Amino acid sequence: MYLIEQKRKIPLCIQLYEELKKDIIQNYNVGEKIPSIRKIASIYNLSKNTVEKAFSQLVIEGYIDSYPKSGYVVTETNYQDFNNNQKIEVEKNDIQEEILYDFFTARLAQNSFPLKLWKRLFAKVINESLDFGKYQDGQGELGLREQICKYLIKSRGVNCHANQIIICNGFADSMGLIANLLKDSYKNLAIEFPGYHIARSVFNSHNYSITNISVGKTGINLEELNQSKSRLVYITPSHQYPTGVTIPISKRIKLLEWAKKVDGFIIEDDYDSELSYTNRPIPSLQGLDKHGKIIYAGTFSKSLSPAIRVSYLVLPAVLLNKYKKSYEYRTSKVCLTTQKVLEKFIEGGYWDKHLRKIRTSNKKKHNIMKNLLIEKIGKTLKIERQGSGLAILINPTVDFDWDKLEALSKKNKMKLYYAKERSGGKWQALMMGFGGFNEEKIEEAIIVFSKIWNKCII
Repeated sequence: MYLIEQKRKIPLCIQLYEELKKDIIQNYNVGEKIPSIRKIASIYNLSKNTVEKAFSQLVIEGYIDSYPKSGYVVTETNYQDFNNNQKIEVEKNDIQEEILYDFFTARLAQNSFPLKLWKRLFAKVINESLDFGKYQDGQGELGLREQICKYLIKSRGVNCHANQIIICNGFADSMGLIANLLKDSYKNLAIEFPGYHIARSVFNSHNYSITNISVGKTGINLEELNQSKSRLVYITPSHQYPTGVTIPISKRIKLLEWAKKVDGFIIEDDYDSELSYTNRPIPSLQGLDKHGKIIYAGTFSKSLSPAIRVSYLVLPAVLLNKYKKSYEYRTSKVCLTTQKVLEKFIEGGYWDKHLRKIRTSNKKKHNIMKNLLIEKIGKTLKIERQGSGLAILINPTVDFDWDKLEALSKKNKMKLYYAKERSGGKWQALMMGFGGFNEEKIEEAIIVFSKIWNKCII
């Protein structure tokens, strides 16, 4: 039983978060399911909103993740002893103090979120006549879908209507919905190799067989795709994860021809299209589609906040009809107030202003890190990917001890991330995330990192 005290000054959601985290560390294995939000709310007499906040924090920190029809399950963590039976007492502040330099590849700095504006819009929304007495639209609030639609048409060249858009609770939820929607007709998913490990994991959990398709200098290998038995493929065409290559227009057209020929679908993940620092963002593949063969997936996690858990899908007409039949009773997993605040945020022009600000800020961080890496370790460095997203990918050009790098980074309270581990492939690179740093902290972090790097050269 968890110790939740109503009279304590600590908010109930924080108390629950601490108790859940301690329970996960001490008693759960990776892949195990934890009790549902509804069950915990009922047992401890807490509001659903309170429990959702606690779960959301655990998702953000990587302790758990949400999978359709599976609920919340324990995911991988940084704890070496996570799977043993020892009782480990870890407090929230201890975790934060343990890592001085975190190069996480998909994090924004805390001060990048427009909190004051968000509070103001929230107050405006909550004072309006919101109807809390009815279930939400399962596709998401129409107003938000209309705003996303306008943005996608204007900025990404997507051909869509608001009724084609489905609001989802983060990327995994989006992929889970697709997997469920197509499972009766499609049993195999072709995926870029190396490619995004979360997409692979979600379709694996829905019993799809996975076919790896290699990635070259112009993206996914079309010859291998044609030879495969798959009629469903997941790609990141505008900014391949993790290599960063872009699929040229000629190959995009051939991909669309492939989908038409096999009567299949292309899942286009446009995950960080807004964050391009050297060129204009590449228009979406979906904008070229004339036969309804693209399922377009986007998210607000990379440019606004991963904490609000808002992603979206644009379904082609043929799948929209199937969705409405299959998900007649679906309710949105994104809370009403979040949807309405985000709607006002986009409608008021604040989203466009925020994107300009976040691009400028992250471009500066990108350039600071890039220049420091070249200055400190340039003679032993190959930059694999730069100019977009929230990370610069690097590799050594000399004989290098990767194990020593990992050991020394931990000793110096530094967290590093590797492409091989996060892409399910053999392709290796160090993923140097800069988005979570304040500008002044980057130099300090790279100085420490460069000293470690130089000790690992053989």
